[in-house]
Amino acid sequence: MRQADCEYVVVGSGAGGGTLAARLAEGGRRVVLLEAGGDTKALLGAARLPEDYDVPVFHPFASENEAMAWNFFVRHYDSDEEQRRDQKHRTSDDGRPAVLYPRAGTLGGCTAHNAMIFLYPHNADWDHIADLTGDPSWRADRMRTYFERLENCRHRPLARWLSKIGINPTRHGWTGWLHTEYEIPGAALEDDRPLMNVLRDCFEQGLPLVGRPIDRTRWLLEGRLDPNDWRLVKDDAVGIRYMPLTTRGHARMGARERVLETARRYPDRLKVYLHALATRVLFDDQNRAIGVEYLAGERLYRAHSRPSGEAGQRRELRASREVILAGGAFNTPQLLMLSGIGPREVLKRHGIPVRVELPGVGKNLQDRYEVSVINRLTTDHWKILEGATFAKGDRYYEEWAKRRAGVYATNGAVLGLITRSVESRELPDLFCMVLLGNFRGYYPGYAADCVKDLNCLTWTILKAHTVNGAGEVTLRSPDPRDVPSVNFRYFDERSDPNGKDLEAVVEGVKLVRMFTARLKKDGLIGDEELPGGDVQSELQIRQFVRENAWGHHASCTCPIGPRSDGGVLGPDLRVHGTRGLRVADASVFPRIPGFFIVSAIYMVGEKAADMILADAKS
Repeated sequence: MRQADCEYVVVGSGAGGGTLAARLAEGGRRVVLLEAGGDTKALLGAARLPEDYDVPVFHPFASENEAMAWNFFVRHYDSDEEQRRDQKHRTSDDGRPAVLYPRAGTLGGCTAHNAMIFLYPHNADWDHIADLTGDPSWRADRMRTYFERLENCRHRPLARWLSKIGINPTRHGWTGWLHTEYEIPGAALEDDRPLMNVLRDCFEQGLPLVGRPIDRTRWLLEGRLDPNDWRLVKDDAVGIRYMPLTTRGHARMGARERVLETARRYPDRLKVYLHALATRVLFDDQNRAIGVEYLAGERLYRAHSRPSGEAGQRRELRASREVILAGGAFNTPQLLMLSGIGPREVLKRHGIPVRVELPGVGKNLQDRYEVSVINRLTTDHWKILEGATFAKGDRYYEEWAKRRAGVYATNGAVLGLITRSVESRELPDLFCMVLLGNFRGYYPGYAADCVKDLNCLTWTILKAHTVNGAGEVTLRSPDPRDVPSVNFRYFDERSDPNGKDLEAVVEGVKLVRMFTARLKKDGLIGDEELPGGDVQSELQIRQFVRENAWGHHASCTCPIGPRSDGGVLGPDLRVHGTRGLRVADASVFPRIPGFFIVSAIYMVGEKAADMILADAKS
């Protein structure tokens, strides 16, 4: 038998895979990390790099940067007619309407282009997994330890000082590898009186809007508007919050930095293979994963913004212990199916021998729903953005480059409101975020449009804890370079017959309009551009939401759960019916957690490492 190249092969270098690979190497194990993309930031002469990666406010441009963009075009609806009503749609390669879903094919995965927002999930999300599996290690109190392990919180200075003498009621992490910060460009805000007035009005309206007065006061005193304070997390607290960002020195930080820094410390333990597109998992006769087949070559995957016509060089990697898949909600189920693990009818249709029949692979696709309410200002720009070009060389960039300060050290969001769409809901399910710019979802060229008009105020409404689980990722062909077929089946009647998701988003639009009505009355903003003044009735708002909603937190396509109920993984993240094969990415959740998914994925990477290292010792 061929000698193993390493103990563990990890496929995918994002929040799950990068975190896991680094932790295994720190634990003394020999790991090879496969990444289909390159190290984008290291490319010499590439347009807008490394600035698009580093500068927080440039994150929309990072998601469209040709060096790392993987452009999935997905369906929101089965019906072509309904899909075409979304003005963001484009005609895909198969001639049908579809909507851009940006992903990143680069070292660090989607942590290289996301908005860096780091919000802790709800405790009920972890307890649900524990209840489903009977495994107490998934309980919320235990899972918080992984958050504390990975975080290096830099935005609660007093709490940080108290932690040095053993007092840590916030349960933040203070010594972890992932830095979290929050930048308020104070001097610039003071000069922009209209913006200060907008923020003051939003705060004054939002503070008394949700929660009981006693709770609001306690949360404000304890949490200081920090959404990740453990005391607020335990209470499922609602109200106005700031947004911690995964930045170090107010420059982007993510899985890329974790991987490279660990590889430098342990070059004999962690090896990173770039431009390596995994094509299938290799098994022995007992269904034990023994390695991975991959194609070596640049831009081989056809989601790339500039895909190569080359076939790539076929190679193999052998692992003596385990293979861990961390390609994300689209690519992990694709790789499983290419390896003969998935729904029998899909595998047979594409001529792939069935190794393990697992009907749940690629099913249960979930996401948030998001829509925007956009108003114009009564002036032609925010003063805080006067003269901004959102490119290297303007005065705001120079301020960021020299002092790591100013508006470019933010991600463009100024505050958020956590609330419930209906008071009776168990968990807060709406996150309403104020953005300086014109953001209405994803389509080719959206980044430039976001900053083209500097006199817009956007409220983006995010609906969490969605009911709809009818979405699906399935093979388009048996060619591993092809992008899978992705259909979210928005607001699907099969899994949401009462329309709870749709009604929640409608309530979010109404709530945001309460804020904008006062701002408009005070002369701080002008007319509403989206949905527009002619969209007023309940029916019209519903139609607006159906035609304009989008998402960017795809998950749940290889869920933890019993095989008989469509589950793909056990509580130890092992793929049912196999040995030596696990998954550690956004696909593992039975239901989509929290508001922003990346914190939960980082935590899954940390937990997976613990489980794997414990198994190695035993």
